[in-house]
Amino acid sequence: MKILVLSCNTGEGHNAAGRAIVEWAEKLGHEAVMEDMMLLAGKRASKMVGGTYVGIVRHAPRLFHFLYKIGGKLSSVHRRSPVYYANSLLAKPVLRYLQEHPVDIVITPHLFPAETLTYMKRKGRCRIPVLAVATDYTCIPFWEETRCDGYIIPHEDLAGEFMGRGIPKEKLFPLGIPVAPRFSKKEEMKRSRTLCGLPLDGRAFLIMGGSMGFGKIHLFVAELLRRRHDGDSVVIICGNNQKLQKTLNRLFGGMERVFILGFTREVSRYMDACDVIFTKPGGLTSTEAAAKGIPIEHTNPIPGCETANVQFFTKKGMSLSARKIQEQLQAGEKLLHEEDRENMLLAQRENIHGESAAALIKLAEKMVEENQSEMVVDVGRKLEREGEIL
Repeated sequence: MKILVLSCNTGEGHNAAGRAIVEWAEKLGHEAVMEDMMLLAGKRASKMVGGTYVGIVRHAPRLFHFLYKIGGKLSSVHRRSPVYYANSLLAKPVLRYLQEHPVDIVITPHLFPAETLTYMKRKGRCRIPVLAVATDYTCIPFWEETRCDGYIIPHEDLAGEFMGRGIPKEKLFPLGIPVAPRFSKKEEMKRSRTLCGLPLDGRAFLIMGGSMGFGKIHLFVAELLRRRHDGDSVVIICGNNQKLQKTLNRLFGGMERVFILGFTREVSRYMDACDVIFTKPGGLTSTEAAAKGIPIEHTNPIPGCETANVQFFTKKGMSLSARKIQEQLQAGEKLLHEEDRENMLLAQRENIHGESAAALIKLAEKMVEENQSEMVVDVGRKLEREGEIL
């Protein structure tokens, strides 16, 4: 089976889900490649869309919240939004790619390619299955105007919300958000610390800044360092946010047992090495942490889908959350206590499955097989009409 994972350059979470799908597909013996849909239209389009989106989220979260709310009001199963028509303009480069690189199925962890592929299906330009993957614990605006062949949703409890927005029940598959294979296994803490170059003694706190930022992270780090015990280590992962990494290095780079990292492929190992994670409630990072089994303290969400993420996680007992820095750090300290820690890890095991992507690939296999059977039947009927089969 040949798989195209079609993502979009609007934050690292979608791409992380896409890479996880590729890894699991290859692990299960299939061919898979991931492409940025905007990049198919040219580097300028990808940079403009990705840069604008990330810029608004990082620097104008209130504007993002306003746009998200407007999207919720515009979103309807009965009409098509400006978002749909904007993404339909990408149909030509996507069609050209599929003609030059034929695949059996397209899997997309992003709304924008789902909109484009919906347009192509309506125009009869895409006859292969399209499987969409929701990467937040809510049905974000405009999913209901897509017409994919299946939708992977994060949890069965969210099915009612997706159905309420007009997506048919039979197209919903509550398999969970896909995470890479390394997040489904737990590595011994001492070994992880050794491989990460961290001290073996003391407690270790992990702060995930994320590609979209973390709010006033410098104030958070300063307060954590003020409160930490002798021997405590603090690891800060800034992702692709080079400006943040530079700022934190200037403020804290010379301090003992403070480790400031940029983008790294070793997030899974750092989760194994640390006792508690402080992270904004992005759908992917939260799912990876829960799949890995590390206590989570969610910091302030970017208003919109992250608000829904933190509500879902706290309701299920999979994380704690607080708005003020002092309260966030107190919650982190609470999760060092054995009973609180074990209760949270149990809730994570009950609700998050690290191998959900394997189930996604099995579903894709079934969809491809059914589609190929239907195409054979269609060819047979066409030949019959032409009189070549009596």
